[in-house]
Amino acid sequence: MTTQSNNKPQANIWYKNYMVLIFVIGLPVFVVIVCLYFIYFSIKIQDSTVRDDWYMDGKTLYQDASRDKMSYDLGLAGVMRLNTQGDETQVSFELRYPDDSLSSGKLRDGSPLTYPDTLAVRISHATDDSKDRDFTLNHTQANLYQGTVKLDPDAGKYYLQVGNDGAHNWRLVQTEKLPAQNVVFYPLSSFKESQTTLPDQRDKRINKTN
Repeated sequence: MTTQSNNKPQANIWYKNYMVLIFVIGLPVFVVIVCLYFIYFSIKIQDSTVRDDWYMDGKTLYQDASRDKMSYDLGLAGVMRLNTQGDETQVSFELRYPDDSLSSGKLRDGSPLTYPDTLAVRISHATDDSKDRDFTLNHTQANLYQGTVKLDPDAGKYYLQVGNDGAHNWRLVQTEKLPAQNVVFYPLSSFKESQTTLPDQRDKRINKTN
């Protein structure tokens, strides 16, 4: 009597099944690798905090808008022109007072109209503080200021600030994608909206005596 051998080769070996390799082994391994990459990215390449005017009151952090309010009250505006030559960028800035101040020779707070000797410029990258630049513009003639700076050549979103730290402590801010040739600065419109007078609606109140 003869017996048949039970050592038959298996029809489907798991490690030769592409469905097992892809979905059971491949996908979990891929997810683990991606998670490890994002953990490394979040630790080593963190977004930097945007620079601005902040102050602490106890344990609460507030944004100081007094310099923005000053530029709005004085009616200031300006135009920055950037001319890149090689590694350096020539920066010129035209400080513009309102027409009523130019005609009267006085600022809107009654003080004499003068041009500061220097203006401080801060150019802050939206996410990478290694690309931030601080420099000074010098008054050359009339309302013109000039200076030089080395900007990062890569395009990106930047927060630009031009300010005066003198008797009138003001600043003008703008958001722009650099490189650019011209950047226009206006006072923040939010102060105008905050001073809007609401219409008188007393005649529309419900008369409770009826």
